[in-house]
This record gives sequence, C-alpha cells and structure tokens, in this order.
Amino acid sequence: MNWLRLGIRLPLFVLFLAGTAVLALTLQLMDGLTGRRTPRAPWARRCFHGACRCLGLQIRQHGVGPDPSALLVANHISWCDIPVLGSQVPVRFLSKVEVGDWPLIGWLAHQAGTLFIRRGGGRANQVVRDIGSVLSAGEAVLVFPEGTTSIGLTVLPFHGRLLSAARDAGRRIQPVSLCYRRDGRPDTLVPFVGDDAFHRHLLTLLKQPPAQVDVLFHEPVTPCPDSRLADQAGQLRETVLAGLRTLQGGAFDQAPQDPVRTAGDPALSRQP
Repeated sequence: MNWLRLGIRLPLFVLFLAGTAVLALTLQLMDGLTGRRTPRAPWARRCFHGACRCLGLQIRQHGVGPDPSALLVANHISWCDIPVLGSQVPVRFLSKVEVGDWPLIGWLAHQAGTLFIRRGGGRANQVVRDIGSVLSAGEAVLVFPEGTTSIGLTVLPFHGRLLSAARDAGRRIQPVSLCYRRDGRPDTLVPFVGDDAFHRHLLTLLKQPPAQVDVLFHEPVTPCPDSRLADQAGQLRETVLAGLRTLQGGAFDQAPQDPVRTAGDPALSRQP
C-alpha cells in the first residue's frame, strides 16, 4: 500500500509543482503587462492548500481566527509547516536563505514573496525593517522564533529580536501552535531535523497514510517595548507550548471538522 500511495501521490505532486510554476510565470507576465506587482498571497494560499492535499495532510484549525495583518509566531517542526500554515491564512514567511537555493521550491518561495534571513549574517536589523514594511502594508508575516526545527514534542526557546517589527508597524503578535499526529500519537515522520535531505523526506511522506495536523490560533497580543522583548518572547513560547500540549492530548478530537479547512488524501479518495 505504501508503494501504491507513492505511485499515485508522486505524479500528482510533480504535476502540482508544474502547475504552480506555470501560475508563477503567469503572474510575472501580468506584472510586466500591468506595471505593478500582482498580490501573491491569495494565490499562494491556494497553492499551499494543493500541496497539503498532495502530501495527504489532514488539517484542522482551532481557536480564534487568524489575524490577516499580524506578526504570526509558531513552533517549527518541518518544512511542511509552511504549506500547512500558508493554507490557513494569506501570509508571507521568513525563511532561512538556504531554502531559496532549493531547486524549483526556492524559486517558488521567491515568487510567493518569502523573506529570507542568513544565520549569523548580522542582518537582523534589516530583516526587522523588511518585516515591518510588509506588516505596515497590511500583510501578515509568519516567523519561527525557535530559529530551527524540532521533533515536535516540545517548543524550543523563542528569540525575541524579530518581535520588534510588529511594534514598529503598529501590529499585533499572534501565537500559533502546530501539532502533527498519527494514530493519536505525535508523528515521528513529519519532523525535518538533522541532516535529512529534502527529496528523501518528501518521498517518505508521500508513501505514508495521512497525518492529522492541528493548528491552534491563540489570541493576538500587543507587542512590548524593546526592554521587555525577551520576556514577551518567553511568554509567547509558553502560550505556544501550552497549545501544543492541548493538541497532543487530543482535546479537539471530538470537534466537528470544517471541510473547507481540511485537506484530505486524494491518493486514496477513490480506493474502495
């Protein structure tokens, strides 16, 4: 059955990437014809939703509605976090600069308006200004304050430097908890940590049965002055961790799923 899933999902995923590339080229052409940049966020959200369907990720959204112009901060488990969260709210991401070099995926990330940061590059102030500009323009930005991925069982310490972008732009900060599970237990396949290669990780996921993904949006908060950013980062981390514990415990398992916000498993949808 695993190889059957791979045989169905892999061609679908390749076709999806090809279609997304054609869409990106079309938007570039429209930019040239109109002389202005076509907003990418609504199109990116549709593409992220399609990626989740290809990967067989079953997504459920909980909590308050996402703030469409906030600085979103979430725990970081895998590269899958980006399509999962991007399918739930129109948002621009902050990603490590290495992702921009990935074949095709990196180019698509650039086209979607992803902001990139180089670790240890001494460009934190510029990145804060870039995020602030996007927030001031009324777009949401999502960052992963842990700075790296984890195996998803806990939340690593949050770095608070980037939170000042929300204060400078006059926007709120919204914490988000993200949890992957299989058979009611934390998923061990989705986490993308260590030296694992993207293509091997992708093939592993395409072979597996659907994973359940729960996304919990917490109440937005007002950013603090610079002198209290470290404290606020700690408080946001505690909020995200508490939400993760709630999701791991299956607190929302009996809640009805919203079909509009749920990405199913097209690979098996026609199987008897």
